Amino acid sequence: MTASHPALVDGPIYLDYNATTPVDPRVVEAALPYLTDYFGNPSSGHRYSAEPRAALAEARAEVAHLIGAQPDSVIITGSGSEADALAIQGSVLASDSTHMISQVTEHPAVLGACETLSRQHGIKTTYLPVDAYGRVAPDDLRKALTQPTGLVSIMYANNETGVLQPIAELAAIAHEHGALLHTDAAQAVGKIPVDVAELDVDLVTVVGHKMYAPKGIGALYVRPGVRLEPLVRGGGQEHGLRAGTENTAWAVAFGAAARIAGSELVDEGNRLRGLRDRLFQRLVDQLPGRVQLNGHLTQRLPNTLNVTIGGVRGDDLLASCPQVAASTGSACHTGTTEPSPVLLAMGCSADRALGALRLTLGRWTSQADVDEAADHIAEVARASGE
Repeated sequence: MTASHPALVDGPIYLDYNATTPVDPRVVEAALPYLTDYFGNPSSGHRYSAEPRAALAEARAEVAHLIGAQPDSVIITGSGSEADALAIQGSVLASDSTHMISQVTEHPAVLGACETLSRQHGIKTTYLPVDAYGRVAPDDLRKALTQPTGLVSIMYANNETGVLQPIAELAAIAHEHGALLHTDAAQAVGKIPVDVAELDVDLVTVVGHKMYAPKGIGALYVRPGVRLEPLVRGGGQEHGLRAGTENTAWAVAFGAAARIAGSELVDEGNRLRGLRDRLFQRLVDQLPGRVQLNGHLTQRLPNTLNVTIGGVRGDDLLASCPQVAASTGSACHTGTTEPSPVLLAMGCSADRALGALRLTLGRWTSQADVDEAADHIAEVARASGE
């Protein structure tokens, strides 16, 4: 890995890795031949299709290996949102269920799929609350499962706070009541170990651009035996679950990103955890009594820090701090002036939610970046609080 990413050299300090990641140059190198020399359709039967077909199979195997799955269980999609829709709408429509369960702090892609089922098919969704840390209580899931339920969809790691849900425990409860468990693991895969067998989950969403692959590629793990109704019909690609000629170059990039993430997972996780905690402590030291952590102290992603700085709105602070590129919450909500629904659901006041910053670190974040970013943020916050 290079010491710095070419796209980040002359820009502000990038602390928005949960929104998207720069494409790793090693990933670009792996994908390039499939944009030039190996252009064939993987589904064709002639010489030009052989290399793309083999590369697609290898990429699928690499993504599968990262999550402890078999290659045939991985369906390549065009995005995480598509994978969520296929998992949620596909599994519910393939059953005779009229009820599913999710949670109030889900990603908009999951909430949108639930709303589509309600609007078009009359499927009811029960949304579980979260505690002050943003976690679902297993007992709440048990209570909601007293009525027949086809699917439970709970994201693994929250995109704003990084808080981790007890997925294995929730999956066991869902299975006790005959329901499937889907988890949107877009933020988790590649950052923490994810093993579908250990979690005992039925459906898992994985996203390329959260782990240094290009935007526009994702995957859905489908446990053998789980039935899905296809959302995109046509030529029968992806075991008939997702029609459309495969984007071989992006799939190869996804596979390369998965391979790199798996090889660096433990060391990189430890490095980022240390930098994350250093960033938090540096802010606390420079702004005594003004910094509050949003989320769980330990049960969160190693790269994610969500804090509220008292006396200043997060969007105003970032607007006055051009040296740092970060978010006030989910990138899906950029441009709005409303407090984060995630933080409100955790019981935060509107003022606390409006004061939040989401600072997320990644592969090219250095200690110098962390220290400089904390200094810039603290300087602006002090000036704003005067």
